[in-house]
Amino acid sequence: METHKRNSLIVIILSVIVVIILAFVAIYFNNKAKEKDAEMAEVVEMMNFEKQQVEKEFTDLNSEFSGITTNIHNDSLVKLLDDQKTKVQQLLDELRITKSTNARRIAQLKKELATVRSVMIQYVNQIDSLNSANKELKTENVEVHRKYQAANETVQQLSKEKESLNQVVTRASIMEVTNFGMTTLNSKGKKTGWFSQTANLQFNYTIAKNVTAQTGEKTVYLRITRPDDDVLTKSPSNVFQYEGKNISYSASKKVEYTGDALVDVMYWKVDEILPKGNYRAEFFIDGNRVGSFTFLFEK
Repeated sequence: METHKRNSLIVIILSVIVVIILAFVAIYFNNKAKEKDAEMAEVVEMMNFEKQQVEKEFTDLNSEFSGITTNIHNDSLVKLLDDQKTKVQQLLDELRITKSTNARRIAQLKKELATVRSVMIQYVNQIDSLNSANKELKTENVEVHRKYQAANETVQQLSKEKESLNQVVTRASIMEVTNFGMTTLNSKGKKTGWFSQTANLQFNYTIAKNVTAQTGEKTVYLRITRPDDDVLTKSPSNVFQYEGKNISYSASKKVEYTGDALVDVMYWKVDEILPKGNYRAEFFIDGNRVGSFTFLFEK
């Protein structure tokens, strides 16, 4: 009986000890769990902060790309920058859906960000070089344009001088008819002063000496205008070009001009009744009016 009571007491004491030990163990592990949770929360908070920083860097980098591409006029470089901009946006989108606890992927994204930034720096350096080259080129272009303008003004001035000289030469090369005269002739070719006996009008003239005029065969056109301004002509087809128009002529003659003075004569056969009054005789050579005079027909 006493042995039974003793055994029961031992069991109770052991049970109490076990309960106390279990309580201590439970308290210990509970404290460890709290410490681990606190550490994990701290890690998560740090990873959240790290993720936010990386995300901010991606966003800033993306903005930098946008600012750079708007000031570039090189199509190839713009294409390269746009490709990098697309890559940054893809990495940023992936980062936003990546859990904060995925430290490995966040570290990889951060590394890729550093790579993109390095590439971007290279492009920026290229852009700076291009901008510097463009500034130098613009400066050179301004100077070249200034010199071109000066040269162009010189050419224009020379062109005006040449044109003026050409005009002088052209005017100088125009032949001149002088020493005009008209003689009335009868049917026997004798000079007459009687109106009723006039069969031909003889026009005497001299083509003046001109060393600048083109030599060779020339056609001299004589145009006789009556007092009523009608032109004496033998045929309506007797016309020549003057100042862009076809005008009638009375008589024409081909002469060989050598540049020296040439004395010549032309005739008008009177087949009509000529009214009395003032007549005008004009001479044309090479499309130019080279001389004229008036004469009175009254007897």
